Formats: sequence, structure tokens, C-alpha cells
Amino acid sequence: MRAGARIGVVIPALNEARSIGLVLAAIPPWVDCIVVADNGSSDGTGAIARAAGAVVVLEPQRGYGAACLAGIASLAPVDIIVFLDADNSDDPSEMATLVGPIIAGAAAFVVGSRRLGTCEPGALTPQQRFGNALACWLMARIWGRQHSDLGPFRAIRAATLSELGMTDRDFGWTIEMQIEAAVRGVPTLEVPVSYRKRIGQSKISGTINGVIRAGTKILWVIARSAWRDWQRRN
Repeated sequence: MRAGARIGVVIPALNEARSIGLVLAAIPPWVDCIVVADNGSSDGTGAIARAAGAVVVLEPQRGYGAACLAGIASLAPVDIIVFLDADNSDDPSEMATLVGPIIAGAAAFVVGSRRLGTCEPGALTPQQRFGNALACWLMARIWGRQHSDLGPFRAIRAATLSELGMTDRDFGWTIEMQIEAAVRGVPTLEVPVSYRKRIGQSKISGTINGVIRAGTKILWVIARSAWRDWQRRN
């Protein structure tokens, strides 16, 4: 699969002791480096990941983006970085679907779309579906880049990711990556991926406060990026 490319995986995790072992066990053997970014777990998630062979980095500042940034900083030099969640909702065995187009030169950034793939009933809440649809519609209207999902399971060339200048430290991480890729004209593909009910309760969609905070932040990132892009062009 690798065809000379070194593959790294970053998994942000917060209290995922029940699932992290399953996720790590399903990652293909051709992956070169796995980093679990422990975002302040109190249930032994980091210890389980370390025992399973992953590099574990602690990021005490809460936030999905903060954990991803810490994971990136702790990766050994790689050519392609794959992101996936620690709750067993993504299927790591499908990783070749994301990495393959990058190795083949068909894209520099590949997003796994849960809408295009097979989504287990109840895996995506109505508020997640609405939020994803609204964000994708706004991206299409503002930047002309068609997406069907903001799925967390994604792969990108390490050099491309560095060029995007990612800064968001919480809920805006995935939308920021897709917007910055659109602004810079990064060759991007969507591929169908399966999606399962997560193990445990979501820290975002599982609470009303989390849904409001995530939705507000995503809309704020879109507005901020649109304003910056307008300033650059004018």
C-alpha cells in the first residue's frame, strides 16, 4: 500500500478507554507511526494506548484541534497523515481508501464522507446531519468547493497540511482544514467511508451545550475565513 510513502496516524482521545484498544488493533500494519493525543483523560486511555504500541502525547488543554496539533507535533517524519476518532465510530481498516488516492497522485487531501458511505442507524444525530449540511452548503456558496461532510476520518500530505497553517484548537478544526484547502486550491477528493455508533457518549453531539458550542464555532470559522479571503482578494 505504502509505495514508498511513510504513513502517520493521529488519534485525538478523551476518556476513550473502552474503545481505544479496538481502534488501534484495527489500524493496518503498513502504518509507520501512530500517535494518540490524550486530551486529559481520567480513565486510563493513555496507558491502554501506550500498552498497545502507540506513542502517547498529553495535551491538557481541552479541544479537538489542540489534541490534533499536539499529535502532529509528536509524529515522526511522515509523508501522509491520517486523522481518525478514538471512539470506534470510524473504521481504521478502510484507511487504504483515504491514503490510496494521495499515493496515486490523484489528490493531496482526502475526506472520508459518512454521507456517501454506509452510516449505521443512529450513528449521526439529526443535529450533526443538519450542521454538516449547512457548513457544506456555505463552503460551496462561498468558495465553490463541493463537500458532503466534515468527517473526522481524513488523510492529507504532511507538506500540504503544513502549508494550510492550521490554528483552530477546538470544534473548528475539520472545517478550517477544508476551507484552507479550498482557498489554496489543494486537490481534494471525497471518498465514501462507513460510520458506526460510537462507544460511550460524544463530548460534542452528546450534550446540548456541546452542540451549541460546536455549531457556533463552525459558523464563526466560516465567517472569519470568508472575511480574510475577501480581504486578500480586495
